[in-house]
Amino acid sequence: MNPRPGPTARSVALEAIRRVIEERAYSNLLVPALLGRSGLDGRDRAFAAELSYGTLRRRIPLDHAIEARSSRPIARMTPGARNAMRLGAYQIAYTSVPAHAAVGETVGLVGPRERGFVNAVLRRLADDPPPAAEGGGEDAVSLRTGLATWAVRELRHLVGDETEAAAAAFAERGRLCIRANSPRVEVGSLIQALRDDGREPRPSSLDPDCVLLDAGGERIADVCAAPGGKTLHAAGLVSVSGAVVAADRSERRVGLIRREARRLDLSPFLVVHDATQPALVDGFDRVLVDAPCSGIGSARRRPELLWRVEAERLTTFAGRQLRLVEAAADLVRPGGRLVYSVCTFPRAETEAVCDALLRLRGDLRPLATAGPDGTSERHRLWPHRHGSDGMFVAAFSRSGAIAAG
Repeated sequence: MNPRPGPTARSVALEAIRRVIEERAYSNLLVPALLGRSGLDGRDRAFAAELSYGTLRRRIPLDHAIEARSSRPIARMTPGARNAMRLGAYQIAYTSVPAHAAVGETVGLVGPRERGFVNAVLRRLADDPPPAAEGGGEDAVSLRTGLATWAVRELRHLVGDETEAAAAAFAERGRLCIRANSPRVEVGSLIQALRDDGREPRPSSLDPDCVLLDAGGERIADVCAAPGGKTLHAAGLVSVSGAVVAADRSERRVGLIRREARRLDLSPFLVVHDATQPALVDGFDRVLVDAPCSGIGSARRRPELLWRVEAERLTTFAGRQLRLVEAAADLVRPGGRLVYSVCTFPRAETEAVCDALLRLRGDLRPLATAGPDGTSERHRLWPHRHGSDGMFVAAFSRSGAIAAG
């Protein structure tokens, strides 16, 4: 007899979805319990959590989409079929999981009698997604945010023009709140200690003794990682509380990261891939694209770059940089951060790439971050001003809105 297969991220997520919806279990108690006894590694546990909570957050728009491409309403489907379709539809609509994988892996979770039906509906959703909800009515806001229509109506009476912003905020992941034990530690010291640990604490506007943090350990992806300096710095910051994935297209260069990680006693996950077609799925809190470039900003250490770089090649560099950063944007969870950096200064490889990215990606917004010359959405470092290589860094946040089609 073949041994019974162990749990997968999707099977754990499906169990969580089933019990929360069908048995009215509490997700905040159930999901950690299921993950704790799943035996999954850290990466799969994070994926299972994202699928569980994400599907539950988006149940209303997912059910609407499924019914739009099904021959029967949700209420007339078996629990096994409808919950599996919710899980599959979430992957198709809200993640960068390839459609064939989302469909195939999800269909494999249901019984033989339901597979044909689930497969057909999910394939229709992948091939012909319903259009995004438009307009300001309660139903449309509900479909965009996931909040029940009656609750949207109630919000409208209470907050007026802020209705959709309030509804969307209810569907976000909540931040972790830490209260300073004031007799033993002052809140300013706690904030500084958290910053020294690589965190981004925010003082609470409600209680001066409380500090807010993004919940849980961060998942960080460095998609053009070799030789690994930035990856290993990130790995040291997140320690055991988070996970860092380092990826590069060269197996030999990934080996350089592995060697240095062992020397420093760090354990990032290593992947060989082409970052324009990443071998990763979304859900990352932070994604770094330290893109290949002309490199002229590092001419102090490679003097031939003073004259070797040809202006005519900048367009080629910029085209590849845009493809890399656009693909990387799919890996960022809603509310997460994308960082684009290059060790160069020509406008074609810096501002022009960022401007093109914002035109292509309506779900990205410029994000102001701290830098040596103050807070800005885009930073430049110069050898004559900062004693560094010539660098360009820009940050973006990703919204939860997903364009149809």
